[in-house]
Amino acid sequence: MSNYLVFIVVLSDIIAVGVGIFAGKYIFQRSFDLKEKEAQERAAEILRNAESAAENIKKDRILEAKEKYLRLKSEFEEDANKKRVILQTNEQKLKQREQSLNQTIEQNKRRENELETLKNNLNQQVELATKRREEAEKSLQQQVTQLEKIANLTADQAREQLVDALKAEADTRAGSYVKSAMEEARLTATKEAKKIVIETIQRTAAEHAIENCVSVFNIENDDIKGKIIGREGRNIRALEAATGVEIIVDDTPEAIVISGFDPVRREIARLSLHRLVQDGRIHPARIEEVVAKTRKNIDDEIVEIGERTVIDMGIHGLHPELVKMIGRMRFRSSYGQNLLQHSREVAKLCATMASELGLNTKLAKRAGLLHDIGKVWPEESDLPHAILGMELAKKYKENPEVCNAIGAHHDEIEMTSILSPIIQVCDAISGSRPGARREMMESYIQRLRDLENMALSFDGVEKCYAIQAGRELRVIIDADNVSDEKAGMLSFDISQKIEKEMQYPGQIKITVIREMRSVAYAR
Repeated sequence: MSNYLVFIVVLSDIIAVGVGIFAGKYIFQRSFDLKEKEAQERAAEILRNAESAAENIKKDRILEAKEKYLRLKSEFEEDANKKRVILQTNEQKLKQREQSLNQTIEQNKRRENELETLKNNLNQQVELATKRREEAEKSLQQQVTQLEKIANLTADQAREQLVDALKAEADTRAGSYVKSAMEEARLTATKEAKKIVIETIQRTAAEHAIENCVSVFNIENDDIKGKIIGREGRNIRALEAATGVEIIVDDTPEAIVISGFDPVRREIARLSLHRLVQDGRIHPARIEEVVAKTRKNIDDEIVEIGERTVIDMGIHGLHPELVKMIGRMRFRSSYGQNLLQHSREVAKLCATMASELGLNTKLAKRAGLLHDIGKVWPEESDLPHAILGMELAKKYKENPEVCNAIGAHHDEIEMTSILSPIIQVCDAISGSRPGARREMMESYIQRLRDLENMALSFDGVEKCYAIQAGRELRVIIDADNVSDEKAGMLSFDISQKIEKEMQYPGQIKITVIREMRSVAYAR
């Protein structure tokens, strides 16, 4: 009974273990199936995420590719447009060059036709000479036969007489023919020269405004006139002494007149007045400071004018000193004609005439611009301006043809180049245009300069200005070297020298100014 119970207990344990194993296996299988399903779902989700990410990446790559395509397309179009513009520009240049080439070809054809005409004329003249020679030989043979019959001479004697007679006749005919040909050539050359000169004048236009001796300075109101005059006139006296012009303050509303024969002085005075009025501080010390700065600015402007002129004219390689002297021409006049304007016009005329004659236009233009350079040399010289200009051109290494053209344009030296008569002719054309020059203005300015130079020749004179159209001469002397007594004697000596050496209408007032200044600095 006990064994049976043991068996039943063991059996029940075995059954329990089997049930447990089966249950465990079922649970494990169930858990495995759930994990497998979860893994499959996670794998599917990962796959979906990967596909979504791949799609996004694909879209991004497509967008990037499109953007890159658009950028490359834009760059290509921009580059293509640039190249198209360059091609259009080159096409225009080629068209211009083609037009220029066609013009050159037409000119060459005209010249070939002219040469052909000359050749035909020469052939005709040769044929005529041949006929005349044949006629002479025939006449000679007839004379030989006749002489042999009549004179009963030998052939050699008759031949000698005939030769002598024919020589005399040939010399006469040749002289007549040469004279006729020379007259025809002279008439043709004169006609062609007149044609070239007329065409050159017609193709070059220029303004001819005669420069005045006064400048008008406009002001906002008449109260400023009192400031410019200053207490007891000290400001206006200081301005006149510093600039060398005459300041006329009259009843003209809102205007002050600046009078002086030198355009540089008038311009310095005008600009100085403008700065003083703008600043508002007007007193002698300030006036001298502003005038000094303005004079420096005018010097800089002269250089700028010279550089701009040579650039406009297309002239390269000029020495800086020559460029500066060209700028100085702007403030000089020749017989009332502005010297820079005159020189520019001569340069253009020379270039036009040189091109008509087949010469070097750049060299002609260079010589035309520099032909009056001797008139603006700042130092005193006894040489004529043409010779002085030639020496300056040689000094600054200009072309020998240019130097000769400058020196020979008034016949002071012999012309050695075809360029020299062209400069002379163009200078005469520019000066002889109606209204271009005024003889009285140049003589008037020369008289004022002679007045100033005469006073400057005395010892102790620092500055000298001719004002009031030459009716007054203001002389500023060195107070340290000239006393008051000597100042009085100096004014008398200057007046006596002017009376002896100059001719002038009316009378000239000589004012000698001696001003003593003591300057110290507090440091």
